[in-house]
Amino acid sequence: MENKKHLNVNAIENGTVIDHIPANNVFKVLHILGLEKNKDQVLVGDNLESRKYGRKGLIKVSNTFFDKNEINKIALAAPTATIIEIKNFEVVSKKQVQVPDTIHQIVKCFNPNCITNNEEIPTRFTIVDKEAMKLQCHYCEKITVKNNIIFF
Repeated sequence: MENKKHLNVNAIENGTVIDHIPANNVFKVLHILGLEKNKDQVLVGDNLESRKYGRKGLIKVSNTFFDKNEINKIALAAPTATIIEIKNFEVVSKKQVQVPDTIHQIVKCFNPNCITNNEEIPTRFTIVDKEAMKLQCHYCEKITVKNNIIFF
């Protein structure tokens, strides 16, 4: 009997693979991108073995490509992630996400008194600590930490 250590998963013809998601963050990424409502094939793997990270997560999405705001969301939730775009079964781009210096309209301010929560003003944050993932609101100057980030 052959000892199998790998699971074979069908390749996707067109779409995106989000690799190197920190273990146990996969479902957060899935949720912030709204992929639980996706009509195309979505493959999710969590706590997979990784030589580089020990454990990692992976999401494969057919017929879906992400825009800049969605990639910024991925970067905030999974700063070690790699985005791999596939067209006609070939990898056309592979890049590590980069946590941006500023973000607009993708995160809600946790301060209930912030003007962005009381008027129709788009949110704006400066990332003040990329390692600890601390964001400072441009308007009320309150610091939002990783565990308090709420995505739109």
